[in-house]
Amino acid sequence: MSKWLTPGEMRAWRAYIIASRRLYEALERDLADHGLSMADYEVITQLSDAPQRRMRMSELAENSLLSRSRLSHRMKVLEVAGLVQRENCNDDRRGAFAVLTEKGWQAIVAAAPDHVSSVRARFIDLLHSEEHEALAGVFERVGEKLKENIDRECSAD
Repeated sequence: MSKWLTPGEMRAWRAYIIASRRLYEALERDLADHGLSMADYEVITQLSDAPQRRMRMSELAENSLLSRSRLSHRMKVLEVAGLVQRENCNDDRRGAFAVLTEKGWQAIVAAAPDHVSSVRARFIDLLHSEEHEALAGVFERVGEKLKENIDRECSAD
């Protein structure tokens, strides 16, 4: 039988859920001014940081925390918009690369300053530097544990 959350644990959990949803929705609205979603922004940011602005689709899915099918859908949307393109991988006929186009580069250059300002105003500037460190530590630990569990579940299949 599961152990119920204490009132303090429930308060922390609910506060996290509500704040994270509100933050995500606000960031989505802000990126919409640039014709991008948070998922789009994450994909093109990953590609903008990659060598030659290209990355294997499988690596991009993992880095963007998207399932392969969700990434494939996002890629179709981004390809139609002219922000990315796919290239076949010569070494592996089943593999493909996602490549950021010049238009995609211009989109990230235009959106990034507004996105960073939004993140700063809606999150970073609301916290003290000690809280930045504490939150980073907490979510790095939670993220690593979740990744370990997912990796373990996937390897058991």
